[in-house]
Amino acid sequence: MLLVEDDHRIASFIAKGLRENAYAVDVADDGDEATYMASINPYDIFVLDVNLPNKNGFEVCAEIRQEGNAKPILMLTARDTIDDRVSGLDIGADDYLVKPFEFRELLARLRALLRRSSEIRAPKISISDLEIDTISQTVKRAGNAVDLTAKEYSLIEFLALNKGRVVGREEISEHVWNETFDPFSNLIEVYIKRLRKKLDDGHPVQLIHTRRGAGYILNDV
Repeated sequence: MLLVEDDHRIASFIAKGLRENAYAVDVADDGDEATYMASINPYDIFVLDVNLPNKNGFEVCAEIRQEGNAKPILMLTARDTIDDRVSGLDIGADDYLVKPFEFRELLARLRALLRRSSEIRAPKISISDLEIDTISQTVKRAGNAVDLTAKEYSLIEFLALNKGRVVGREEISEHVWNETFDPFSNLIEVYIKRLRKKLDDGHPVQLIHTRRGAGYILNDV
């Protein structure tokens, strides 16, 4: 996700809350930086403040759409006027949230936008006896709840959304971490090991598999 907010206090608060809810977040604080980051990273969703330096949120939204990017865009603004909302929607925004807002409303709107996006995030994902509830962000294996950290959940959800397909380290780092991820670290391997211990140990069917030199795949064969 790309969060674009020029107020560093607000940006820090929102980013912290989103990361605690298993979102990978990059932050930009002006319009130029936002359009550049949007052009080089495959974000799943954008959260744009309207009042930004250099380019405002409307201009950033328009440029994202002009590049053919159809991923959801949520606009944030302190101005609750019909004209502002219509302008944002007309240039391609998907939703509008007026400041100040309850953080749980932001989370609910993000979930709704992701469910409606072209890469539909199903409310529940199942593979063998593993069940992932993407709304409550809970995981069960053989009917038993599995206690996961936010980052562990984010990783297993991403693997599940791509079940049956090998995903490489670069793809995982882009969607589960952010652009500051160190490609030379072994962090992904550490988290895969943790997930195997929590999800696969003690079960006859192993779900998390390594494809040497290629990446990881979640399947039941």
